[in-house]
Order: sequence, then structure tokens, then C-alpha cells
Amino acid sequence: MQLVFEALASTMSTQLKKGDRIALVGFGSFSVSARAARTGRNPQTGKEIRIAAKNVVRFTAGADLSKKVN
Repeated sequence: MQLVFEALASTMSTQLKKGDRIALVGFGSFSVSARAARTGRNPQTGKEIRIAAKNVVRFTAGADLSKKVN
């Protein structure tokens, strides 16, 4: 089972890095979205810090999954 998960994770990572969208019917879809650079705040000191732009993975639950949890 671990080998299957590792292979799936590797394949998904490769495809997402290319910018592809991955849809698992009945479960949901994964995509990559760009997050812009922004200014944040250090909660301990209150000092403003710059947070760099980066790509993030987004997950959207499919209709079947949403129905099962609601």
C-alpha cells in the first residue's frame, strides 16, 4: 500500500509542477495557484515582514465527497 501511495504522490507532484489539473472522479480535484507576495506581521514582535510569492496546491472536493460528509 505504501508503494502505491508513493507512486501516486510522485506522479501527482510531477503533473502539478507542470501546471496540470488532476481530477479524481467522485473525490475532488487538485490544481496549482499562484499566491502573490504580501506583507505579514511577526506575532511575537509585531514587526512587519515580507512574505514571498509562491505557488500553492489547491483542493476542491467533488460533489460525491461533499454529499458524504454533509
